[in-house]
Amino acid sequence: MAAWFWYAVVAAVLYGAHQIFTRLAADRIGEGLGGFVVEASAALSILIYLLILWCAGRWNQKFSGAGFNYSLLTGICVGAGTIAFFLLFQKGGPLSAVPAILAGGAAIMALAGIMFFHEAPSWQRLAGVAFAIAGLFLLRK
Repeated sequence: MAAWFWYAVVAAVLYGAHQIFTRLAADRIGEGLGGFVVEASAALSILIYLLILWCAGRWNQKFSGAGFNYSLLTGICVGAGTIAFFLLFQKGGPLSAVPAILAGGAAIMALAGIMFFHEAPSWQRLAGVAFAIAGLFLLRK
């Protein structure tokens, strides 16, 4: 089994729970305030993680300007995406639509991997992209 597999499982469970909690919150808090609480608590969680690394003497965090800029762009995407999910749920979008929406994002990532990061295209990846796009179109109603 690949060394990263269990991290993928944990990430999938946490991101799945993230969408469930966003759905529960959407009718009870505004998208801006809800998004802020989500991102602020995420930042606090990461700060606690960094403090644990520092105190345990396991600090190995590298830094570069490019890494900072890409991380900043990532944060902007996550923040805007969080607001978009709050709005989706506030407008009556179903939680069951989220997997297909995330599959659309996965299709974008797969295409970027092939085009920009020179990852080998395979019929499985290309079929996954096609199915993800088809899934988005099936959600229109």
